[in-house]
Amino acid sequence: MKQLNCLIIDDEPIAREAIADYCKKISYLNVVALCKNVLQANHYLEKKQIDLIFLDINMPIVTGIDWLKGIKKSPLIIMTTAYEEYALESFSYNVLDYLVKPISFKRFLKAVNKVNSYHKHKDEKNILFLKSERQLKKVDIKDILFVEAMQNYIKVVTSKEIIVTQIPLKNFKDQLPENNFIQTHKSYMVSKFKVDEIIENKIIIGDYEIPISVRLKKEVLSSF
Repeated sequence: MKQLNCLIIDDEPIAREAIADYCKKISYLNVVALCKNVLQANHYLEKKQIDLIFLDINMPIVTGIDWLKGIKKSPLIIMTTAYEEYALESFSYNVLDYLVKPISFKRFLKAVNKVNSYHKHKDEKNILFLKSERQLKKVDIKDILFVEAMQNYIKVVTSKEIIVTQIPLKNFKDQLPENNFIQTHKSYMVSKFKVDEIIENKIIIGDYEIPISVRLKKEVLSSF
């Protein structure tokens, strides 16, 4: 496996060194820098390709959570904090795991194994990884029936399960093969290969009825 470039961001020197020592035991982790705040981290993010960040929450100047809110596309994040209460909010961002201090090497290894799995499969054709309920779920694109937008979330309905994840529909659309999916409504997108019938202003996929908006109807019909 290729080396993954890491940043460790924590205002406590002992905590930074502890994570760095753990990283040295993992052959595919390359620590680029130990940063005492997010401002230092921004410098490295601008200069190098960073694959993974170990991020503390309670730091001066800017907290880890506030920093994540301002990043449009962050590397994978593993939170390393003494505060359990931020776990739910953290998983709304690009957080792969949440480690509560003091962190054992066994728990650290479990977290970085998730990173390993993610990078091992992320380039596989027709495979997506979606964060849902504090898990990273592997989804085969060919299993997706349709996608429904729900405010800041989407519901991905597959032939196997329903996954709810926090990502705008327009961003998720960019991850899908353009020729395989069609947007039928501002809140819906369907797999063209899963459509059973089109009846008036509805697409039928199994027991599901997906609306077709007046604005998009001509485009939808012409795509079949």
